[in-house]
Amino acid sequence: MTLSVVVAGGGSAGHIEPALALADAVRRLRPDARITALGTERGLDTTLVPARGYALELIPPVPLPRKPSGDLLRLPLKVRGAVNRVREVLTAVDADVVVGFGGYVALPAYLGARGRVPIVVHEANARAGLANKVGARFAARVVAAVAGSGLDGAEVIGIPLRRAVTMLDRPALRARARATFRLPPQGPVLLVFGGSQGARTLNTAVAEALPGLLSRGIAVLHAHGKGGTPAGPPQLGYVPLPYIDDMHLAYAAADAVLGRAGAMTVAEVSAVGLPAVYVPLPHGNGEQALNAGPVVAAGGGVLVDDADLTGDRALAELLPILTDPRRLAAMGAAARASGHADADVRLAHVVLDVAGHGGGRAWTRPGPASPHTGGGGAR
Repeated sequence: MTLSVVVAGGGSAGHIEPALALADAVRRLRPDARITALGTERGLDTTLVPARGYALELIPPVPLPRKPSGDLLRLPLKVRGAVNRVREVLTAVDADVVVGFGGYVALPAYLGARGRVPIVVHEANARAGLANKVGARFAARVVAAVAGSGLDGAEVIGIPLRRAVTMLDRPALRARARATFRLPPQGPVLLVFGGSQGARTLNTAVAEALPGLLSRGIAVLHAHGKGGTPAGPPQLGYVPLPYIDDMHLAYAAADAVLGRAGAMTVAEVSAVGLPAVYVPLPHGNGEQALNAGPVVAAGGGVLVDDADLTGDRALAELLPILTDPRRLAAMGAAARASGHADADVRLAHVVLDVAGHGGGRAWTRPGPASPHTGGGGAR
């Protein structure tokens, strides 16, 4: 029997990439599996999903309130329309399981699948968002990137990542990667990035620290963001770029990272074994600092508050790491050990088990006597 998996990770790359990494892992285990992604026209779905070869079904976007409200219980018109569209897709593809990764696509996916198709919830952040808090209440299985997400009973497995990252052989690609970015073939390289739009704090600190880094023989590969400002003009040892498409090559070229602490950033940097100075965004609920907590506690990174990052502070943190090969190697090993490079495969097995294709006990569709259960019990 053909396995049909629906993934709901639309919107941002932080939601889409784990969903696609899971899809790839399911396909490796079950090459005949039918994978369908739910998304909207508002996010990166229409670009990222088809490029990876998966079917994309669009649903109306449902902006999420920051806090639970009566709107969720009353199902306003916009939510109702999205839920109905999800149910149409689930029927059309004869879905065996829905896997959600949070965000405004996941919420209607969970509500549309409730009581009809078993649900698996994956939480990437250190603190769960609203959609996953709702979905976890009637999911068959709940998994998380780190402990303490706020979802009761969540199994900690890490974040599913692309094989280009988890299987990266940095030493083997080092020469090619440095040639690609026109970096010096020898000597330490610092990789700096703060997301697609860049990060003003990081860019300012790099501009201040650049002379000190270059004077110590440390080259800098700087993704300053499409709206950000480079630390100066390109020069020997300094390569500024608005955005880096081939991040696996950037990781291979680098010896350490200066960046934000988003869930995907921490997961990827840890998986490839790079020491990092993490500068969490000073907004939101403080989850970025929590994302980096496990790798910092393991000795694979350092946390610096956004307000404290200056050029001098960057030099004080980075120079002792990048000029000491033993410390660099020890921190890299600690970072790798704290990561979860096999999260894609582990989640794929959870999905197969819930769908009844993994040799375990399959989820049972609720009968009339239990119309409000979704399998696996409430969480």
